[in-house]
Amino acid sequence: MKVSILKASEVNENLSKQVKALFGELNSEINQIDLATLFNPKNDIVFAYCMDGEKLAGMALMCNYTVISGYKGWVEDVVVDHNYRGKGLGRKLMNRLLEEGKKKGLSEILLFSNEKRQAAISLYKSLDFKQKHSGLYILKM
Repeated sequence: MKVSILKASEVNENLSKQVKALFGELNSEINQIDLATLFNPKNDIVFAYCMDGEKLAGMALMCNYTVISGYKGWVEDVVVDHNYRGKGLGRKLMNRLLEEGKKKGLSEILLFSNEKRQAAISLYKSLDFKQKHSGLYILKM
């Protein structure tokens, strides 16, 4: 299975439905944005995904932004279909995002992972992510 970067021109109804279902495995309580909306030209996003034939096996997204402290990437929505877990697909998806981050010249890549997601945390640590000792705060709008 090959990990690719999704382009706006490749978004279709079937893929949108599969993304919605796959994201539900990560968090079914979050209202999702329509897949086509992600590809707004003002939204600097990298969408890595893997298909097994016509089946979406996994995805990982990275949004990129510029602030005074640098040009950064933020990884979100890393999820592998439960039928494909334990086969190294999460690592392939993350490596693809890291490759894209290098190409873009990002100064750092950040992510957040719930402490209960031990397999994901082990993956991130094995990719040299270090835990940043700071609080994460959220304001729902």
